[in-house]
Amino acid sequence: MSQRPFSVCVYCGSRPGSQAVYADSAKRLGTELGRRGWRLVYGGGHVGLMGIVADAALAAGAPVLGVIPQRLQAREVGHRGLTELVVVDNMHQRKQRMAEEADAFIALPGGLGTFEELFEVWTWHHLGYHSKPIGLLNVAGFYQPLLDFMAAAHNQGFIDASQQQALTVDDTPGRLLDRIAARAGLPGQPSGTEDYSAI
Repeated sequence: MSQRPFSVCVYCGSRPGSQAVYADSAKRLGTELGRRGWRLVYGGGHVGLMGIVADAALAAGAPVLGVIPQRLQAREVGHRGLTELVVVDNMHQRKQRMAEEADAFIALPGGLGTFEELFEVWTWHHLGYHSKPIGLLNVAGFYQPLLDFMAAAHNQGFIDASQQQALTVDDTPGRLLDRIAARAGLPGQPSGTEDYSAI
């Protein structure tokens, strides 16, 4: 059995978004990962929410693994201060390595890449390729339109209740990590103690 810390793969934007609350939530999530002694696995970039969550995790003492394709090194500015930065040939290798290294997945606000990564691991869970927890950090209601759409797809008979229930949704980083820990069966994990009322 591996001795590495419990590892959370975080998907998020390579842009900071239009509201300060997105960056704040990314920083708080990274800080919480370090406080719990967990490891961050992410896409390896130094820009946008990616860089913010990585910097916060590192500052809080968390080991951080970044995985980035060679082609995106310049565009996403590969983070040079990580515990480990792995450069791969393509996006398929990136996603596979991140999934292999993770014990759970969390999506923060982001764009097309974040959506695609979330739906891929969610689909893999449904098909039985993994049973790892999947979390959605619904910062300032960012994902509410998506959740409403998924509810509509359920009502139209395309998604069943078990697929919806596979996704753990919360609007505060500490509470979401508490719920991820519970779904993963981790004993004795601390509850989030920071004030997240602004999120």
